[in-house]
Amino acid sequence: MPTTHHRTCSICEANCGIIVTAEGRDIISIKGDPDNALSRGHICPKATALADLQNDPDRLRNPLKRNGEAWEEISWDRALAEIGERTRAILARDASGAAMYIGNPNAHSYANSLVSGELKKALGLKTIYSASTVDQMPHMVANLALFGHSGLWGVPDIDRTETMIILGGNPMASNGSVWTVPDFRNRAKALQKRGGQLFVIDPRRTETAKIADRHLFIRPATDGLLLVALLQAVLAHPERPALPDYVDNLDAVADALSGFDSATCAAQTGVALGDIEWLADRMVKGPAALYGRIGAATQSFGTLNAWLIALINIASGQLDREGGLLFPTPLVDTVAMAGPGSIGRRHSRVSGHPLVMGEFPAAALAEEIETPGEGQIKALFAVAGNPVLSTPNGRRLDAALEGLELMVSIDMYRNATSRRAHYILPPVGPLEREHYGLFLLPIAIRNFGKFSKPLFEAEEGSLHDWQIIRKLAEAISGVPIERATPRELLDNLLKAGPYGVSLAEVEAEPSGKDFGPLQAGRFPERLRTPTKRIDCAPANLIADLERLHGTLAHANDDRLRLIGRRHVRSNNSWLHNSPRLVKGPERCTLMIHPDDARARNLGDGSLAEISSKSGAIKLPVEVTDDMMPGTVSIPHGWGHNLPGVSMAVAQAHAGASINDLTEEDALDPLSGNAAFSGVPVEVRPAA
Repeated sequence: MPTTHHRTCSICEANCGIIVTAEGRDIISIKGDPDNALSRGHICPKATALADLQNDPDRLRNPLKRNGEAWEEISWDRALAEIGERTRAILARDASGAAMYIGNPNAHSYANSLVSGELKKALGLKTIYSASTVDQMPHMVANLALFGHSGLWGVPDIDRTETMIILGGNPMASNGSVWTVPDFRNRAKALQKRGGQLFVIDPRRTETAKIADRHLFIRPATDGLLLVALLQAVLAHPERPALPDYVDNLDAVADALSGFDSATCAAQTGVALGDIEWLADRMVKGPAALYGRIGAATQSFGTLNAWLIALINIASGQLDREGGLLFPTPLVDTVAMAGPGSIGRRHSRVSGHPLVMGEFPAAALAEEIETPGEGQIKALFAVAGNPVLSTPNGRRLDAALEGLELMVSIDMYRNATSRRAHYILPPVGPLEREHYGLFLLPIAIRNFGKFSKPLFEAEEGSLHDWQIIRKLAEAISGVPIERATPRELLDNLLKAGPYGVSLAEVEAEPSGKDFGPLQAGRFPERLRTPTKRIDCAPANLIADLERLHGTLAHANDDRLRLIGRRHVRSNNSWLHNSPRLVKGPERCTLMIHPDDARARNLGDGSLAEISSKSGAIKLPVEVTDDMMPGTVSIPHGWGHNLPGVSMAVAQAHAGASINDLTEEDALDPLSGNAAFSGVPVEVRPAA
């Protein structure tokens, strides 16, 4: 007889509530949960792919060991014993010879987050890499500088604002990013129905731009200049409200901006100065929220952009205001449970990159594997990550991985990265695990919590991700770990949180436990700066304005500039083996404006060669006026046609990797984040 189960979709940041109907281990349907106060019945196509992931014949069920190019299934006991022995031998020669790469799916696994420190301790790690430095690290650095904690995020209050401005973000595809905001379309419709307006600034007319009241094209990687002009306009506005008494040194910022001419900045961006001044007027009159996301972060001025975005919200009176930027009161206070973060305590061995929030840039991983000497990475543990497709110059990293003495991947697939591993350790399927949005619910549009029990019992002999991590730590250290389970740890965190609820209380609510909309007035109490004040003018950010000013001396050249893009039916590199998500028109295409296509003798559907200093790829052309002239776009996460990959559906829709074009030496120096946006490329008909 069919049974229904209330769960959370664990694929993206939206944390949508779903109702799964199953009979035995057969999944009959996956629908949105209308009683879930966060997602309100909304789901996107990704949720239905949970069934494909769970039942995928290519999903690994047992550990694999690579012998040359051949693979064999081995037992868990043998895999763990061999890995432990090989790791200890490497660490005996060089105690700093191991590293970890932590992939994006770990953000959706509360259990991994709570036990990953055990493996780090067993390895004695000084070297950690993650998807954060190809994504949101600039925001975290700005959070630390202004609010005193890298995890203290401001959430745009779209449900009560009158002006929503989105810079370099596409929540119609992402469902929000470091902003858990499911059902974005209907939230935007409600904004417009009450007389408010949605504005999008992006080099592409994105899915979000198409539902906006206005879309403004901007030249790639000029966001910093736009934000300088916008902040200047806000500061000069005659109706700008008084600052809160806990805000200091905004005048120092104004002085530092005095060398910038707003008209020159605007001209460089391609956005009219009148439009910038009009946006400033909307921000000041409010309630309004300015939100910048991955397009603004993945630039060489990513941290500067994040800082300027926050300052515009502060200067216009929209910080900690209903309808502006609000700060949640989550059931688990992740700010209280973790340190604030730090910058520059150590520097990387080869290029001297500063350690930021305990991480070195993912873009520097290849050189640390290639370069001999003490501290050379000889053993790499990759936890749910695919950096060959998701970090800059993936071909160089792919080649570097071949030189490792030991690579271990905790992964459900043999993909572009794990194919280089010596051991692949597969976890249980997505519907066999618990779920709680430990790091995503604290950036949600409501104060909300939901715990999902496993839909299915784990298959006999299988292990959860966290169990694999813990057993690896034990195998390497030789010491049994006497520690609580993740479920017990989560229960303690909930009880210590602001509402004092137990896990049992949250679990008893099948559609989640809702504590209502976000509240204003959290500052200055919520601030984690030593003084409980906001210093608007940190020295390193003020200094970086000079580097930004230097870009005004360089006229835009005539080379095309490359940007990435997201799609609602995809999530980085790990959903392309789902038949229901990849069906339909080919999505790994080169989008190009008609004028640029004609100038290069390219037609819609023709094959183009795209090249940069890192390499070259070939893709079918999609001619569209959704692109700003001079800009081309390729989606990220594709390129599954590498030898040794065992993902039949993904290989049949392989596409090409944008990270065969991106540059590992193009970084934001303040955060170490990869600068993907605006890579210069040449485009020509493929031979």
